[in-house]
Amino acid sequence: MSIRANKIATILCIAAALLVSAHPALAQAHADHDPHWSYSGADGPDHWGDLSSDFATCKTGQHQSPLNIVDSTPAELAPIHFDYQLSPLKILNNGHTIQILYAAGSSISINGIALPLVQFHFHHPSETAINGQKYDMELHLVHIDSAAGRAAVVAILIKSGNENPLLGQLWNYIPSDVGKPVEHKKMVFNAADFLPGDQNYYVFDGSLTTPPCSEGIKWYVLKTPIEASPAQIARFARLYPDDARPVQPQNGRKIEESHFTK
Repeated sequence: MSIRANKIATILCIAAALLVSAHPALAQAHADHDPHWSYSGADGPDHWGDLSSDFATCKTGQHQSPLNIVDSTPAELAPIHFDYQLSPLKILNNGHTIQILYAAGSSISINGIALPLVQFHFHHPSETAINGQKYDMELHLVHIDSAAGRAAVVAILIKSGNENPLLGQLWNYIPSDVGKPVEHKKMVFNAADFLPGDQNYYVFDGSLTTPPCSEGIKWYVLKTPIEASPAQIARFARLYPDDARPVQPQNGRKIEESHFTK
């Protein structure tokens, strides 16, 4: 298999994993043979790679996420162009996090290459660390172009501080039932409202941070955190006290950082 074909196959596997997590009927169809995984104990992160052959990359992968970002290299990197549009709310409590399924038509572009936004979700505490420091939460905006074999995550770190208006809106609609996406077509919002003013970033090659831990994903971690109130953070933590994979070995990967100005 060519490198490009292998990469496209990997991205299709990533897309399939995300599709299953987002659609209860598909999730139910996989329930009989997909192993249960969690964030602690015998089916926690240290054991993901042993739970199923489909999860082997969680143990054998060399470009795993998240990372503790240290010794990054300044580089001449282009800004991320965020072309996020309004979306009606479709929200899912999938048993591991709160996930928002985004309407088609929004994307990021870097050096003229566009990637559609398909969903975003949250982790508590942050999965990414900066020089050993973790934050209160982390937001992952997931972008996939299956046809082109490309995927990227834009990660935004969240620290305790002022109330976050968009987060406050979303938290009002958290479903009580696990595994059932709920649509609120009259609740329209724009994920761009999460973005900090300074959008410089760290960039590296990585993976999904949940099983099957598929690699081939470009990670963009914004250097400037956003804020959420202690009450907003606590609301998520009551559902998911710890849904963060531990940091993974860097294995010689280069971590670059942008330094552009507006």
